[in-house]
Amino acid sequence: MWLLYEKKSISKTMQKIPVQIRKHYELWKRIVELEGPAGLKLIKGFHDEALKGKWLGFRSSRLSLQWRVIYKIEKGNLEVYVIDINPHQY
Repeated sequence: MWLLYEKKSISKTMQKIPVQIRKHYELWKRIVELEGPAGLKLIKGFHDEALKGKWLGFRSSRLSLQWRVIYKIEKGNLEVYVIDINPHQY
C-alpha cells in the first residue's frame, strides 16, 4: 500500500475547486493508495504523464479536461507527494 502526502496548501485549494473535481481527486487518491501510480495508467481518463522543463521529476494526472493534479513519486519508500491541484494553462 502506498502512502499519500499532500502539501498544506492542498486543503485550501480544495475549498475553491468545483465539487466534481473534488470527487475525481478523491477517486484518484484511492487508486494511488491501493495500486500506486501504476494503477493510474490502467484508467485512460487520468492521462498520467511525466512532466518536463522546470517540473522535471514530477508527474501530472488529469482530473478533468481542465484540472490537473501534480505529484512526485518516491519509489524506495512507496510514497506519493501531491504538490498542487490547478486548472491547466493552455
